[in-house]
Amino acid sequence: MRNIFESYYGIHPGRVLERELKKRHLKKGPFAISIGEYPQVINEVTKARRGLSPLLSLKIDQALGLENGAFYLLQAHYDIDQAQKRLNKQDAPAFRKELFWDTDMKKIDWSIQYKAVIQRVFERGNEDEKQAALNYYGKDKILEVTGRDNIEGNSLKIMAHTQPD
Repeated sequence: MRNIFESYYGIHPGRVLERELKKRHLKKGPFAISIGEYPQVINEVTKARRGLSPLLSLKIDQALGLENGAFYLLQAHYDIDQAQKRLNKQDAPAFRKELFWDTDMKKIDWSIQYKAVIQRVFERGNEDEKQAALNYYGKDKILEVTGRDNIEGNSLKIMAHTQPD
């Protein structure tokens, strides 16, 4: 059977719970008491400050008339999504912080924002950083952004989009 919350995979289950409670016109406090939990626990869950245990997710599923495991499946997908994000950050190429002075490097999604990253590296980076970008992204992506698939003599002019007078 298809999970009705499949479109919410990757979102914290507490956010989904809060939405469900609002749709059903249920208040968090009385709902928490009805399932034998402290209201603070449900509040922490709906604020995405706390995850769901298997027991709590089963209580929620049963109280809302959902298939057993629906909310725990949301929790599992959320946990996997968070782990993938941490893994992506660990695998990030080694660039100087000065190269991205205007950006919080912890918030860069290296795979999605590859065009901006490659452009920045080839505009302002040193040869080691260009090599790191080539090793990380591969020749195809470097070629796509810079027009060349090697790093020797490959640089982009800063503000190349402007034309001289």
